[in-house]
Amino acid sequence: MFKLQKGYNEYVTKTFRLPKEFVEQLEKLAFDNNLSLNQLVIQCLQYAINDLDTGEEKKGTD
Repeated sequence: MFKLQKGYNEYVTKTFRLPKEFVEQLEKLAFDNNLSLNQLVIQCLQYAINDLDTGEEKKGTD
């Protein structure tokens, strides 16, 4: 399950273009959970990476 958290130590600045409606949804979710938009986006991306289906079976599972 996706659970919101706070805190990272190092950052790199990048620029991404996102659909306006998508940003509005993210901003509301961040506000409602007392997070910065940046922290929310980091966590969403981490969740997506961790659960990415690469078509390969994960190692260590039988």
